[in-house]
Amino acid sequence: MTMPTLLGRYATLAAPLLALALPASAEEPREHRAGNLTLKVTSIAGGLEHPWSVEVLPDGAYIVTERPGRMRIIRDGEVGRPLGGLPRIAAVGQGGLLDIAIAPDFAETRRLFFTAAVPGPGGQGTGVFSARLSENERRLEDVRRIFLMNKLTGAGQHFGSRIAIAADGSLFFGIGDRGDEDRAQDPADHAGKIMRINADGMPSSANPKGQPLPEVWSSGHRNPQGITIDPKDDRLFTVEHGARGGDEINAPEAGNNYGWPVISYGKHYSGAEIGIGQRAEGYEQPLHYWDPSIAPGALAVYRGAMFPEWDGDFLVAALKYQLITRIERGEDGSIGSEERMIEGEYGRIRDVKVAPDGSLLLVTDEEEGQLLRITRGGES
Repeated sequence: MTMPTLLGRYATLAAPLLALALPASAEEPREHRAGNLTLKVTSIAGGLEHPWSVEVLPDGAYIVTERPGRMRIIRDGEVGRPLGGLPRIAAVGQGGLLDIAIAPDFAETRRLFFTAAVPGPGGQGTGVFSARLSENERRLEDVRRIFLMNKLTGAGQHFGSRIAIAADGSLFFGIGDRGDEDRAQDPADHAGKIMRINADGMPSSANPKGQPLPEVWSSGHRNPQGITIDPKDDRLFTVEHGARGGDEINAPEAGNNYGWPVISYGKHYSGAEIGIGQRAEGYEQPLHYWDPSIAPGALAVYRGAMFPEWDGDFLVAALKYQLITRIERGEDGSIGSEERMIEGEYGRIRDVKVAPDGSLLLVTDEEEGQLLRITRGGES
């Protein structure tokens, strides 16, 4: 029985449910070929319900979100109890507890940020929160909602919403069109936009001036569920869902419009054409698109020591084909060939992160989801 069933429409981690720690997975590592490499996939933990995001704490433990409304720490082979202190969360459709990001000064402040679908007048919508992890790691403290989208509805889809932290400490995050495509082109609506706010929730001074919503960075996005910053040059990238085809990687720049639903490389689920075509003046082209769709879950730029041959490449988690795809990038940022890895082996891949040691961390969006780690074959 799920948390939404037990608690009604909205889930909260304050409830004394699922209090017992979960055992880590005891599965043996498996090896897979990827080009000339052997990849070793280790299950760090199982028994997670629709995990959505993972981050690494400074001491090497993992903190994971579960979409029904739970946040857990995984340390020393044990999946901990759900943390207390989370706000009310709307575990509705695609919504729930979503992304988590560790503040750059977490080791001193224990500050983290997370996104969630939250209830309010008119339905639910995407919110961003700041909080501190307690010293005993049992709960979140000083929880503050620093952003809530301005138009809530009863729709259960296209909430976004990953977080990427810029060098100045500001937060980039995306919100989807909430299932109403025309909202992405409305300058007075947060839906279908990339936002940039400071850690206190105020709009970044780097955002375009003179717009109705000062926190908006870019517009015309359908459902950006992946967002990352290349640590080499601080460039922002997103990956977003198309309809039938038209999943895209974009490099959103301040004030630009990325076209949805005026232009698209996909079609409506009915088969009807979208907008006015694939190109139009005033709308940006994607860096890369997929047709058919892969249903992207998250995006990373690989910068790490474990796989130097992947330096600078895109890594995209895919739900539909249950894989990680690697897209080569040249020194000039040009897009090269695509390699699909571990396809169909572990379920729907929701998140991909590059760990401090250069390994990859994945979570699988399943009722019995896992935290996975990918290393080079023969290495720990």
